[in-house]
Amino acid sequence: MTLSGEFIAFMGLALVAIIGGVLLLNLTKVVHMVVALIFTFVAIAGIYVVLSAEFVAAVQVLIYSGAITIIMLFGIMLTKHDDNEETTTGKWRKVFIFLGVVGFAAAVYIGIYDFNVVQVPTDLHVDNTMKIGEALYSKWVIPFEATSVLLLVALVGSIVLAKKEEKEGDKE
Repeated sequence: MTLSGEFIAFMGLALVAIIGGVLLLNLTKVVHMVVALIFTFVAIAGIYVVLSAEFVAAVQVLIYSGAITIIMLFGIMLTKHDDNEETTTGKWRKVFIFLGVVGFAAAVYIGIYDFNVVQVPTDLHVDNTMKIGEALYSKWVIPFEATSVLLLVALVGSIVLAKKEEKEGDKE
């Protein structure tokens, strides 16, 4: 294993993603959890850049770091919840989370330490956006359109459910 700039960048971004995930588990305020989730999403986008998948990194930032977290914040703001209760996390929970993260890291390290992967030269990083577009709009056009219709139906259904809750709240 050689120390290169790519390896250091990958390890740094992986560390930020793991720290964001652990903070997501340990924070008590929901908005702080969403910020930790944004850090995780941006770090994963950075990992995609290191892996020469710039288009996927841009989509990761636009869709997940932007749109999904905004939708989560709107969902939090539109729901009724009591924020008066202060939940206390015990030291045992923190110990178990730490042991889980260390155990997972050890299992991953043991699993890939002597994993022999043959390096094959590829041209995946050359015109990858064009290749994704060609595949998406030729071979996968029906699933792409079906997904867009499914997302539209989910959006309309969430609006209908939100309107029903408002009407029930007005009657009381």
